[in-house]
Amino acid sequence: MSKKSELLKKIKESEAELDMLEQKRLRSMSEFIVALINHETPTDEDVEYFKTFSGLIDLERENLRLLNEELDRLTKR
Repeated sequence: MSKKSELLKKIKESEAELDMLEQKRLRSMSEFIVALINHETPTDEDVEYFKTFSGLIDLERENLRLLNEELDRLTKR
């Protein structure tokens, strides 16, 4: 498998992972909204889920950025 096709595959996988993480964070965010509407404090568990998914999203975005940079360098040769 060529380096370019390998990078394209990794980019596609990274984008899919990012979509899945964002969906999970969105579900956890909905718990915050429900708590806000009901004038309640979100549970510690909901806060921890949100922080965890946000951190994972940041890491995956960085990974995707690096993969795209590597692909750009490879295609500019």
